[in-house]
Amino acid sequence: MRPDCFPIAGVTDPGYNGRVEGGLHKHLTRLDRVWIRDPVYFITTCTLQRQCVLASTTAHEICREVWENARTRYGWHVGRYVVMPDHVHFFCVPEWDAKPLETFVGKWKEWTAKYLSRRAGTPMPLWQGEFFDHLLRSSESHSRKWEYVRQNPVRAGLVAHHGDWPYQGSLTELRIDEVETQ
Repeated sequence: MRPDCFPIAGVTDPGYNGRVEGGLHKHLTRLDRVWIRDPVYFITTCTLQRQCVLASTTAHEICREVWENARTRYGWHVGRYVVMPDHVHFFCVPEWDAKPLETFVGKWKEWTAKYLSRRAGTPMPLWQGEFFDHLLRSSESHSRKWEYVRQNPVRAGLVAHHGDWPYQGSLTELRIDEVETQ
């Protein structure tokens, strides 16, 4: 496994046999319903075969451009993000009438791929079919995830200090409400 890759932990489906069927990880299905008032999602998506094609000003600008358009087209707001050479991490929040998460992320991947192909000659297909999402349940969870994400370029040996990585930023300040438990 490459040093900048991370395994997805916490698979609890007793029927999962570890094999990929039909090109998709069948054990990574999403919940139908989430009962959090203002959910904040942590998203990770990787390039196909982990191609290192994203660490450029052009790719960074295209990612930002498509995220900015997501507000009006899909009802999703993107907060902090880091664009790595072969994957992207970002935090996002839906509006009350937003398109489903998989629609938003799928369209984001579709348009970033098209724009990178047209403007930078990046080969298509660009993205893996799946993406990883994690529903944040507290501001502490958000802080831990953000610390992990912003240290990614340091752990990968790309920069000495996280602030030196040029392909990161924030579009919207996201508010994390604590989940009430009884």
